[in-house]
Amino acid sequence: MRVRRSERVAVIGAGVLGAGVGWNLARHGVEVVFVDAGRPGEGVTNWSFSWVNASNKTVRRSYFDLNVAGMAAYRELAETVGPASWWHPSGHLRWAGDPVAEAKLLETAELLGSWDYRVEVCTGAEVRRRLEPALAVPGGTPVLFYPDEAWVHGRQLVGRLVDLAVASGAELRCGAEVCEIGTGADGSVRNVTLSDGSRLDVDAVVNAAGPGASRVAGLLARDLPMRREPGVVTRLDCARVPVRRAMHAPRVEIRPDGEASVVLHSREIDALIDKGEEPAELGRLLHEAAKQVVPELGDALIAQTQVAHRPIPADGFPSVGAVSAVPGYYEAVSHSGITLGPVIGRLLAAEIVTGKRDELLADFRTERFAH
Repeated sequence: MRVRRSERVAVIGAGVLGAGVGWNLARHGVEVVFVDAGRPGEGVTNWSFSWVNASNKTVRRSYFDLNVAGMAAYRELAETVGPASWWHPSGHLRWAGDPVAEAKLLETAELLGSWDYRVEVCTGAEVRRRLEPALAVPGGTPVLFYPDEAWVHGRQLVGRLVDLAVASGAELRCGAEVCEIGTGADGSVRNVTLSDGSRLDVDAVVNAAGPGASRVAGLLARDLPMRREPGVVTRLDCARVPVRRAMHAPRVEIRPDGEASVVLHSREIDALIDKGEEPAELGRLLHEAAKQVVPELGDALIAQTQVAHRPIPADGFPSVGAVSAVPGYYEAVSHSGITLGPVIGRLLAAEIVTGKRDELLADFRTERFAH
């Protein structure tokens, strides 16, 4: 099945993946309606570390290649819609806190170099001198610098793409979630019913509902298994942001978040969520860890802490494309949605309009999950 110009597609979820698909569909002349229970970009997209990379995606070569394509898609997107304040291609730093982890990082750097991925091995002293003078990293510690990586302000990016789509004729329906997807006698998608009681006649739907994607799939009796993997993110208010780029220190991840804010995350502290720790305590622990890496953050104040559920299909890889058992139903569900949003948005929109599948998505098709 393919959707023709002037036909209507409901994009369920206005996060980074939904915004990317919807904007690209609108550029193809398709009538788009975004449906989201909240506001665009204010769900899990807003509570992501928002790191654009492929260096952490080496578990499968095809997944690495897709993420490299995602990085390239960002550079193209910045040229097309303007970088404004959402795009920050300042590189990424990573170092370890013990010899075993350090050896693993250096091994990964060697692998990435063999795949033509740019990485520089520096010392802590070099990093403080050339890149980030506010860091407390020991002078002799090996630090990896990935110059082609970036961070994005997810909420601003989504707002920009949705605004552009709306300017091209798309519709935005916020404050209501999809509670039913209707099909015709042939099993193809015909309409969606919203929690406010309204019904939209459509020719196709894109399930980009993030953590809610399994529920949306279930409306069509499709089993889309998802991992349960909550994560906590804290934002600090700063009089002056002391770092310029995203970084992974041994026990905490730190990045700027604009002119007066810093974002913190830690896998170690994520592990405390299911032990019953309150978000306020998790935020305090993140702040304490960050102060050990960037002492200037000691004067920052915790503004917000949020626990969000990452949208990760059960095998850890994206689920993208048509579900043949339900004509007109497509999925765009993935962890690393920030890195992959622009490339999945472009490839899936092209598939919806032309019916042709791109080989970059061959390993991430929906068929691997039984209907």
